[in-house]
Amino acid sequence: QVPVVESGGGSVQAGGSLRLSCAVSGTKERQFYCLAWFRQAPGKEREGIASIFPGVKSYYADSVKGRFTISHDDAKNTLYLELNSLKLEDTGMYYCAAGTFPCRSGGGSLDRATDFGAWGQGTQVTVSS
Repeated sequence: QVPVVESGGGSVQAGGSLRLSCAVSGTKERQFYCLAWFRQAPGKEREGIASIFPGVKSYYADSVKGRFTISHDDAKNTLYLELNSLKLEDTGMYYCAAGTFPCRSGGGSLDRATDFGAWGQGTQVTVSS
């Protein structure tokens, strides 16, 4: 069983909004603890943008703080990312990731991509002017 599956990407004009979803199996059984969104733009390195330790705390990269919101619905086993006030530089492939550890208090594990053991296939977000 694939534990992580993203959906919801698409094309939007600058200033617009999107909502990404990620079905994560295993959260009810606490197989996973730290859930996160990463993104990778063409020619750039993967960037951690938001993470959540459900019921405890969420973390954001400075590049998205105040514009993006991460949330988790435990009943639906689904992770969400609300993207608002989108900018051209938000274009990229967005990945959902799940880790069997609590998010690090010093940054939400956004700089620890290799620690996450489960990854989705990615969903494309394209922002145009």
